[in-house]
Amino acid sequence: MIDHFRCPSYCASMASLPSSALPMLFAALAVILQLASPSSSISIRALARQNVPTGFRVALEHIDSGGNFTKFERISRAMKRGKHRLQKLNSMALAATDSQVKSAVHPGSGEFLMKLSIGTPPEPFYAIMDTGSDLIWTQCKPCQQCFDQPSPIFDPKKSSSFSKLSCSSPLCEALPHSSCGDGCEYLYTYGDYSSTQGVLVSETFTFDKVSVPKIGFGCGEDNEGDGFSQGSGLVGLGRGPLSLVSQLREPKFSYCLTSIGDESKASVSTLLMGSLASVNTTSYPAIKTTPLIKNRSQPSFYYLSLEGITVGETLLPIKRSTFALKEDGSGGMIIDSGTTISYLEEKAFEMVKKEFISQIKLSVHRSRASDLDLCFSLPSSNDATTEVEVPKLVFHFEGADLELPGENYMIADSSVGLMCLAIGSSSGMSIFGNVQQQNMLVVHDLARETISFMPTKCDQL
Repeated sequence: MIDHFRCPSYCASMASLPSSALPMLFAALAVILQLASPSSSISIRALARQNVPTGFRVALEHIDSGGNFTKFERISRAMKRGKHRLQKLNSMALAATDSQVKSAVHPGSGEFLMKLSIGTPPEPFYAIMDTGSDLIWTQCKPCQQCFDQPSPIFDPKKSSSFSKLSCSSPLCEALPHSSCGDGCEYLYTYGDYSSTQGVLVSETFTFDKVSVPKIGFGCGEDNEGDGFSQGSGLVGLGRGPLSLVSQLREPKFSYCLTSIGDESKASVSTLLMGSLASVNTTSYPAIKTTPLIKNRSQPSFYYLSLEGITVGETLLPIKRSTFALKEDGSGGMIIDSGTTISYLEEKAFEMVKKEFISQIKLSVHRSRASDLDLCFSLPSSNDATTEVEVPKLVFHFEGADLELPGENYMIADSSVGLMCLAIGSSSGMSIFGNVQQQNMLVVHDLARETISFMPTKCDQL
């Protein structure tokens, strides 16, 4: 089966990118809560006792909105950071197999920001949203070493709801690396040698008019690294007990990402948590659901079982073991909203690459200027009536054959005459990235241990 990839609908002019362009691709999040009494502040637990829906909607805005960047440029810019994140994630698997490693390694530095408030009275701050880790943390005064952040550093002395957690608290015991001194002290180190160190505390978090008391988080007093400066800390949405998802006791969340190249102001991505994240499967027959896999070595990650890949009508001869988790916890495939394009284990990627070359009747462009592993030269006669045929692409997850629309894996730019596959090669872990998740409602259901995909016009959700 062939998809018709019409160049003018996906192509745009692209200016040359400077090699030093390394900005973080992130999104600002504005929380819009749907509650019965929007004028009053009340905890989620209290709402639950009153049988009031406790879900909330979060709008995501792309950082490059209004920046005059083409889709091709945005992905090229984001890929520089995506490769850095891939190295972090792979380092975790290596660390899990090395008994000499003393400090825990976590991903961090995702591509989206959440706007929250903390303390009593509430002080607003922006924190990086990360589906690949659990710990919530922000920089706190007095800072021994802090990076520059866009909002004032949180001052615990100004909050009446601030308290330190004891070393015997369940959240302290859930830390992968802690010590007992002035309360429960933590250290998180990242794959790029950035880190946060401080004390685990309890505080009230506010989402617009809804306040949630006693959220455990890290009060970072010594924070180092370049990956966090766009925010004031990090909010983990992983599967462990420290994450916001677990602490809210709302084991379901979903997100819907609009096209990375959509410049429309009406194009807003969405994060849904709690009751709003539920999907009526009878109303959406196109929904695809696959089980989550647990990795004891890396329990925070959302692992999927990828069983095969089809290009066009060809089911590639990839061994099922290629994407399987190994006994030592390495390998496997995770789904990650913080990685831009998908990365496939190198042997599998070479098969995908070879098949696309075989089926697409265009010459391969050998230049590495695009930062993507496979690009084709578009015909010089390309105009509004020209269509370039690309083969369909299907990811065969366990119980879910997910066919992607063409724009979720092919990026074209007529001004430079290129069309590229938005998939890369990885040594070790494979990742299902956010470009492949565009215009899909992706539902994480931790109670049922599943992830579901539903084709959705995300700007109309």
